[in-house]
Amino acid sequence: MRRAIVFDLDGTLVDSAPDIAAAANRVLSEMDHAPLPVPLLTSFIGHGIPRLVGRVIEHLTLDPAQHKAMTTRMLAHYTERPADLTRPYPGVFAALEALRDTGHVMGVCTNKYRGLSVQVLDALGLSAFFEVVIGGDCLPQKKPDPAPLRAAFAALDATPLLYVGDSEVDAETAHAIDLPFGLHTGGYRSTPVEDLPHSFAFDHFSSLSGLVGALPGREHNPLTHRPAVPTRPG
Repeated sequence: MRRAIVFDLDGTLVDSAPDIAAAANRVLSEMDHAPLPVPLLTSFIGHGIPRLVGRVIEHLTLDPAQHKAMTTRMLAHYTERPADLTRPYPGVFAALEALRDTGHVMGVCTNKYRGLSVQVLDALGLSAFFEVVIGGDCLPQKKPDPAPLRAAFAALDATPLLYVGDSEVDAETAHAIDLPFGLHTGGYRSTPVEDLPHSFAFDHFSSLSGLVGALPGREHNPLTHRPAVPTRPG
């Protein structure tokens, strides 16, 4: 029986914050604003570019009427250069190869637009590992609504085994459908690891294959660590 694993993208498979921040700061430069620090912009990642632009507007107390134009400009900048600075996290290639070699089928479920996600995966040589990519523009709903994750597993047509992500949004998405969740601790979350529901946590992809292999081999697998889901950052 084929078993399916779905991954988040930003902060999970790839460190894309430098390129996302660069695109946002190019928009601000066009508006004669000083750049924002990369760590601050990184904290805005997780709900897609339109939401990130909204956070920038709120932080700088800009006119909300500028949201549409700023989003359009940021998407243009990011589409032009989506992977100049973005890199896979250490060990990602070896981990994906090991999972593929043990018969797992894999997909991506992200709030980044699908076209941008595919651009990044292609640029970094990761696309061949994934049979499906569900982006934030594929369905009316976005994570943490579980509909995109359900769609990814449905497209893979295999037994759902695990969702792997890095953030509060990802933890809540998996929790919503009682799916085992692997938490990459090196990503963009702001909540302590112990306060997020997860089946296991890992800080390097070299350990992922072994952790996946230790999961109980049944179709429904309750979370082994399941506190109340915290309120996700605004």
